[in-house]
Amino acid sequence: MPIPVLITIYILVPALIIFLCYRFPLANKIGAVVICYAAGITLGNVGVIPEEAFSVQETVSEVSVAVALPLLLFSMDVRQWPRMAGKALISMLLAVLSIVAVASCAFVLIRTSVPDSWKVAGLVTGVYTGGTPNMAAIKAALDVDPAQFIVVHTYDTVISIFYIIFCVTFAQRLFLRFLPRFRATAGTKGEDGSPGAEDIKAYAGMFAPRTLLRLLGALLLSASVVGGSLLVSKAFPESMSTTITILGITTLAILCSLIGYVRRIDRTFQLGMYVIYIFCFVVGSMAKASMVVDLDVSLLLYVLLAIFGSMTIHAGLCWIFKVDADTFIITSVSAICSPPFVPVVAGALGNRTIVLSGLTTGIIGYAVGNYIGISLAYLLRGLGG
Repeated sequence: MPIPVLITIYILVPALIIFLCYRFPLANKIGAVVICYAAGITLGNVGVIPEEAFSVQETVSEVSVAVALPLLLFSMDVRQWPRMAGKALISMLLAVLSIVAVASCAFVLIRTSVPDSWKVAGLVTGVYTGGTPNMAAIKAALDVDPAQFIVVHTYDTVISIFYIIFCVTFAQRLFLRFLPRFRATAGTKGEDGSPGAEDIKAYAGMFAPRTLLRLLGALLLSASVVGGSLLVSKAFPESMSTTITILGITTLAILCSLIGYVRRIDRTFQLGMYVIYIFCFVVGSMAKASMVVDLDVSLLLYVLLAIFGSMTIHAGLCWIFKVDADTFIITSVSAICSPPFVPVVAGALGNRTIVLSGLTTGIIGYAVGNYIGISLAYLLRGLGG
């Protein structure tokens, strides 16, 4: 398949999926995010995408997230965030404690069967506290064997997709059984938990001339925010570039949201979510069935336990500290899958207010992930790893 055709498919298929969700209640019940992932996984495994397209897939996924973040934040009222900040920061701390506990305990299971298992524990702790940049940095710091790193990274990619699908489908209903409901505010979910402005019906009218013209202006402003953030990141070491870029995008977008005209542009959140659907479709197409043919059962179980085991402990701690379900889920996602996935889950939860909490705690995770992962690795080695 020619690369221009592939890019066109990436852009247009999410629009078709939105139409299907708008037109058919069953598709809407499944959710646009899940359908985009499923469509992407199908496309990626039917043999039509050439191997050389991987760099294009990475570029499209990175650009889509960067452009979407400002659009999602433009309509935010940041005055709401201080009320949520305390719970979000507590939940992030609990997420970090959970992954450290699970990585340390599960380490006992792989200590004798996996070479340099203490290094694997450091990789897993770093990536599920911060993100892939932390994993890459810890690989270099601990001199992890490249083949072993690829296996861990592959299992992380595959299992994380199932984790995200769980978060956007059943997680909210499950955790609301014992965690408090998010205290809704105007413009987010209703008191009954039903979706507000993020409902699929909000896409109606986006092509009205006046709305479309203003959305094009918002898209240009979003591109300017991304460009400015990339320029700022050039002044810092390459190891910090991802963190600085996301921090810059978040900061500049929030400053733009303080301008009344920008905040009142209609449908910027929906446009941002459409770009996020492109991201989901692309990421799904990068998951190959061949990734899991030659299983290393010990490493697979370790990554599986790290993700879902830490989430379980995190949920229990949030119950003790009375953290609401939405805040728990979004901080879990920001820790385990990093900030780019925050809007995906926030949109599925129908709660735009928690986007800022997820992005902020995710940036904190980027900052501390290397320290925690490397420290735990050497501690486990000292204890007999």
